[in-house]
Amino acid sequence: MQAFFQFLAANPFILLFLTVGLAVWLGRKSIAGYGLGMVASAIIIGCGLAVWASVYGVTLALDNFAKSLFYYLFMYGVGLRVGPSFVNSLGGDGIKFTFLAIVSCVIGLAIVVLGARILELPPGAAGGMLAGSQTMSAAIGSAEQAVTAGVVRLPEGTTAEQVTAMIALSYGITYIWGTVGIILITKYLPAWWGIDAKAAARAYEKEHGVASGDSPALSGWTPGALRAYRLENTAWVGRTMRELLRENPEYRFANLVRDGAALGAAQEEPLRLGDVIALGGRREAMTEKMGLIGPEVSDRLALDIPLDQAEVLITNKEMLQKTRDEWRALPGADQVQVQKIERGGVPVPIGSNTTLQRMDVVTIVGLKDAVDRIGQTFGRVVRPSVATDLFTLSFGMILGFLIGAISFPAFGASIGLGNAGGLLVSGVIVSSLSSRLRFFGNTPTAARNVLEDLGLVVFVAIVGINAGNSLLAQLTGVLALKIFLVGFVACSVPPVIVWAIGYHVFRINPAVLMGGVAGARSHSGPCREAAVEIQSNVPWIGFPVGYAVSGVLLTVFGYFAMLLAQ
Repeated sequence: MQAFFQFLAANPFILLFLTVGLAVWLGRKSIAGYGLGMVASAIIIGCGLAVWASVYGVTLALDNFAKSLFYYLFMYGVGLRVGPSFVNSLGGDGIKFTFLAIVSCVIGLAIVVLGARILELPPGAAGGMLAGSQTMSAAIGSAEQAVTAGVVRLPEGTTAEQVTAMIALSYGITYIWGTVGIILITKYLPAWWGIDAKAAARAYEKEHGVASGDSPALSGWTPGALRAYRLENTAWVGRTMRELLRENPEYRFANLVRDGAALGAAQEEPLRLGDVIALGGRREAMTEKMGLIGPEVSDRLALDIPLDQAEVLITNKEMLQKTRDEWRALPGADQVQVQKIERGGVPVPIGSNTTLQRMDVVTIVGLKDAVDRIGQTFGRVVRPSVATDLFTLSFGMILGFLIGAISFPAFGASIGLGNAGGLLVSGVIVSSLSSRLRFFGNTPTAARNVLEDLGLVVFVAIVGINAGNSLLAQLTGVLALKIFLVGFVACSVPPVIVWAIGYHVFRINPAVLMGGVAGARSHSGPCREAAVEIQSNVPWIGFPVGYAVSGVLLTVFGYFAMLLAQ
């Protein structure tokens, strides 16, 4: 094994991607539905390899420049993702969920800082406990930033490497309950309050027209229909389709076939007996006037009309806050079907009073010209593209570093967002600008996901490898127990307080509030489990706003945990 570890030490890139690959493999494993995920696995694998190598006298270490680069890319990607939802949280009902997220994050930070001070935990423990107990791996990076920026006073004889190792150690000890605990707490909070969350969800679904969670993902029923009819009603012979549509506005003219030739949507063409007319509209309308034209026929030529599926990015402010019923009243809306809405990267259940927010992504399918028309009405149609505006990426990164360089005196030191916080803010700014300037900043979702996923897992893997060299020297049973207890309290207390405020003060529907609690911890797992538990999509309604706000706050709070705990 010594030769193997010497080989890894001499080939750092192989070491890095071996760690990443093993982390992804381990992260996919689960027990009773619970797993570590690739990020927590990366730090465990990295530490494990480094400790194992140290037994043979081999030191594994990776370049800090690479570690910082991948972390900065990750932070910028997070800003791009949460930016629109973070801005939208400042208005309407989003204020309630914003408040709940702030409460959760501040209480979690306070518990970690007080615990570190009272139990006299070593430097670095506070940052790691915050990241692990709140399951916000990005906080590891901001905690390290506090060390590299010099705002954390290191005790005599303590090195920066030892502090970094303690951050990683504390994260690993608190992460498991941080993940499992918030899932269990979110699932059973309603029962502890004596509330039937499933009944609350059904009531919400009925009142707001939200599809139930046990509805099939694929259904044979669609709200729109396209049918073909052979003209046999002599009352319409010699008249035009424009006249027919004027008297029957619930229909949309799609195609006209005569003598085996498709004439398209020729509204001024006089109709003849035997013409095959393709009409579209609401399914109910297609059955209300049976026989208006003649019998329905299965004519492939008439129905062979191009359909389209596209994602529409909501940018038109005139469409914001419109409900689903108001969308349907728009011209051409009955020729398309809304399949899903995503907000901040997470799905939003569609109800009768669901309103749109800037930078929502709406997936629609229907007649091609109707899709284009509706897309232009709501914002812009986003076609699949592998192109990324690298100029915008470069501009955003530079802007982030400039913002991070701003500092001011506080707590006896020079305080600022640092590079990581600056890039987070920069991503928010760029994503907000791109919703208003259509020519600006094309960053496909797949490209952004690479920035986030690869950036974070590589960063954490390097942290784990570099921390493993001094891990054994710092780890004791008493220290591990203290760290676990603080993390346990920091994980368990905030969601209970958030639930009490949301239910008793804001009067939020319990099913919606379950998603709000998960969002306040910026963790999709509890919301997903809550939706399964009560068999409803309703929890996802309360999730996006808190998810965006807490994602930003907890990331930045890693820095302040280190600062306040010293």
